[in-house]
Amino acid sequence: MKQLFIPFLLLCFGLGNSALVFAATEPSVTANTASASCPKLLQHTMLRLQDEKPQALCQYAGQVVLVVNTASFCGFTSQYKGLEALYAKYKDRGLVVLGFPSNDFSQEPESNAKIADFCDNTFGVKFPMFTKTSVRGTDAVPLFKQLTEQTGTAPKWNFYKYLISRDGKTVKSYGSMTGPQDKGFVSEVEKLLAAKDYR
Repeated sequence: MKQLFIPFLLLCFGLGNSALVFAATEPSVTANTASASCPKLLQHTMLRLQDEKPQALCQYAGQVVLVVNTASFCGFTSQYKGLEALYAKYKDRGLVVLGFPSNDFSQEPESNAKIADFCDNTFGVKFPMFTKTSVRGTDAVPLFKQLTEQTGTAPKWNFYKYLISRDGKTVKSYGSMTGPQDKGFVSEVEKLLAAKDYR
């Protein structure tokens, strides 16, 4: 599966309350793709970044899923490299990283096509990426609303992370300062990967 990517540079350090929040202008699509073996969190259809074709998230049922809201012009944008390395290392064991570009913190002004091009050419991102998405507040897409409800926390900045167990019942959130190679974070990824497929 080919997916897409995103940019880097600049600063995005106002971690939290001082940041201005804007709704993304390009909506994603949701659908009732309910299945007995698909966790409720994954019962959505989103548009793929590179070609804007609908993709059912239920295809990732039974895997450990890492959901990340991304941005091209942020001090944390270099985490793309770490996310891709994490995906490459663990994908054969059942990890998938899902990237959702967002302009909610005013650091993703580019079009979907430019985001895809930047990710590909700058970081060689291969993990699944989706079109620009609103991830917090009333305009947040259902997936992020569910993640917020389940963890009690909405993304506080770009590169906020939600780690979802194979059965979709356990979700842990990690702030932007927790990088993809953080020892505690990687340990939790490995712990969830060690759990057998629930299906």
